[in-house]
Parts: sequence; C-alpha cells; structure tokens
Amino acid sequence: MSKIGKKNIVLPKESSIKIEGSDLTITGPKGTKKLTINDKIFSSKIDGNAFQLIPTSKTVDKKTTVMWGTYRSLINNAVTGVTAGHEKVLELSGVGFRANLKGDVLNLQLGFSHDINFNFPKEIKITVEKQTIIKIVGVDKELVSKIAADIKSLKPVEPYKAKGIKEKGQFVLRKEGKKK
Repeated sequence: MSKIGKKNIVLPKESSIKIEGSDLTITGPKGTKKLTINDKIFSSKIDGNAFQLIPTSKTVDKKTTVMWGTYRSLINNAVTGVTAGHEKVLELSGVGFRANLKGDVLNLQLGFSHDINFNFPKEIKITVEKQTIIKIVGVDKELVSKIAADIKSLKPVEPYKAKGIKEKGQFVLRKEGKKK
C-alpha cells in the first residue's frame, strides 16, 4: 500500500474537482488545470471537501502502488496551484548581473558579450525585483520549475566566488582558491 496514495486531498472552499471519466478538471481562483488519470487502475471519490484516489483491483502490485502515490501528488500539486499558485524566486549574484522585463521577454545581462533574451510561455508570470531577483509564478508546478531550471542553466553558480543564478535559499558549496 502506498503511504502517500492513501492520504486524502483536502479541497479548499474556493476550489473544486470535476470528474469526467478519466479526466479531472480542477478549478480555483488562480485558474483551471486538467489532468488525466488511468481509470482502469484507479477510481476517485469526493467526500465533502476531501478527494481520494482508490485503486480498483483488490491485489495491488508494486507498479500500481508507485503510480498511486504519483497520481495523488500530481492532483495535490494541481489543487495547490489553482488555489495558491506555485512560486520560485531566483537570485542573480555577480558584478553587473542584471535582469529586466521587456514586454513578454526576460532580458538578462550575465557577464557575456551579449544580452540574453529569454522567452517564456503566457501561463507563467515573471516579475523582476531590484534587477537581481526574479520571481516566477504560475498554476502548473512542473512548468514553473522547468522555467526556473532553464533560467538557472544560462549561468550556473560557480563554486569559487558563487557567481551565477541560484534559487533563493539554495546552498552553494564553496571551494578554496589557489594557495601560494
């Protein structure tokens, strides 16, 4: 039995789940999210403000257990996304490292000979605070994390002076420089 899959998903008052066969439509104040679950393996049940995912077969094998926990986490992330939203905060550290928002393009100056223009999808909202802090907000946790990872990969944090793009609160293992 899956420890994560057994837990109920608590639905806030302002969000709701609509079940149509194998499709789940989750709506909330921030937006809507559609998910597809395998209805041959799982059935879903709503009790008031609690949602539960239950395997249909009596014998639960290893693969079903793994998928049970995975589907439950995906549904819980979608519920959190449509009610509160997901957010990642990136910090630019380095001399001359700046970020600007020009329309729907993020312009980054990262110490290269040219500026980097980063295009992002319309579902994601990016704000730039103090030219060195980038806030990425959206409904879809996977998409927010992917955009944050793509921006971080433009200039990874180097271990000697910790220059580059990192997430807020990310620990950077520093190395000692050359000795004479």
